[in-house]
Amino acid sequence: MPDKDQILVVDDALDTLEVLVRNLQACNYEVYTAQNVPDAVKILESEPLDLVITDYKMPKVSGLDLIRHVRSNFPDVEIMMITGYATIQGAVDAMKSGADAYLYKPFTDEELISTVKQSLEKLYAKRMQRYTLPKAGKAKGLIGESPSMQAVFRSIHKAALIHATVLISGESGTGKELVARAIHYQSDRSRRAFVPVNCGGIPESLLESELFGHVKGAFTGAIESRAGFFQTADGGSIFLDEISETTLAMQVKLLRVLQEKEIYMVGSSQSRKIDVRIIAATNKDLQTLVKKDVFREDLFFRLNVIGIEVPALRARNDDILLLINHFIKKYSAEYGKEQKVFSDDALKILRDYFWPGNVRELENLVQRLVVMTDGDVVEPCDLPKHMRYFAPRCLDLNRSLAEIEADHIKMVMFRVKGNKSKASKILGIDRKTLREKLKHFSIDI
Repeated sequence: MPDKDQILVVDDALDTLEVLVRNLQACNYEVYTAQNVPDAVKILESEPLDLVITDYKMPKVSGLDLIRHVRSNFPDVEIMMITGYATIQGAVDAMKSGADAYLYKPFTDEELISTVKQSLEKLYAKRMQRYTLPKAGKAKGLIGESPSMQAVFRSIHKAALIHATVLISGESGTGKELVARAIHYQSDRSRRAFVPVNCGGIPESLLESELFGHVKGAFTGAIESRAGFFQTADGGSIFLDEISETTLAMQVKLLRVLQEKEIYMVGSSQSRKIDVRIIAATNKDLQTLVKKDVFREDLFFRLNVIGIEVPALRARNDDILLLINHFIKKYSAEYGKEQKVFSDDALKILRDYFWPGNVRELENLVQRLVVMTDGDVVEPCDLPKHMRYFAPRCLDLNRSLAEIEADHIKMVMFRVKGNKSKASKILGIDRKTLREKLKHFSIDI
């Protein structure tokens, strides 16, 4: 984070901008300027701002429009309105739109700085309240101090306070089940069962029976009645992982469970009331699946009452060292090994790596290194080949064209950190062709 408070000043009058900038910089603030709202929006999207100071009257797009935009899209930014049109209605409009402070011209340097300091103090207070919700790394098995993981911890804390359904999204290996467990064990349901179900790992013909149970004689082989996962989770939470893999017919049944709070065992005409909190997870974009008519829109909205997105590891690489240390301690103790140390060069490679398998991939790697590395220090040469840099090979006329093509694609993918759009552009092929080649050559980066 920047050492100085970041302030954006927006005014179409150049002389006013110069006065404001001079006064703010004299107080050691980092100041950005814009003479219109579109330029201000660009700065908001690219810089970590703390405070926006905007004029009221501006051509085309007004300061009120900017205030509404900031309040809707940047809740962690304070807003201060300044204007030469001092009216009660103007102040009311500004405050209704989301301004935190209102200052009218002419104002003294002291009034400006005093109002700025008050606005920033309010911001500090809000941040302190929010960031202490829980401490970093304290959410049941989840580790991270990055801002994106702090946001996940805050969402877990809020979700645990109510019984609404939760939809957890994120790539494979990011820790979606850990988030679900953290919600359950921080909630008032923690004394009851947490039942994880991999919807994609159960055959379609068995999923209904596994979820809702069956009565004796419901189908061939049903020699006795058996409770399903929902009955087991009664009073607690059920975690439906890979919810996107369910059929439309099963989605209808799950929708009924959410609406009516009751289930039908396979082979029974009698409903049974249940008290189960549903937490679902997906590594696919359900909204895209809704548009393709392979996932019900009404079920999506029912599941997505509280949405939590778990960031990919490459989006929080500041946490990589923290995770490495955790896994080293875990597996060194488990296998009775001395704790390894990673060299700076090895750590740089791990920080720059794309991590398609996310935290699960990192954990598996550290586990392997604890067992297989001979020395006390893990060097780049100890890492898997696909993570290391290799200079272009000398021409080998004994190699097939397919081998050369596969190696070239692998090097390009590594260089762009797995970004398929960049790789396809470098290779001169479209993304579909690239995906087919990656699959054909079994390249997983």
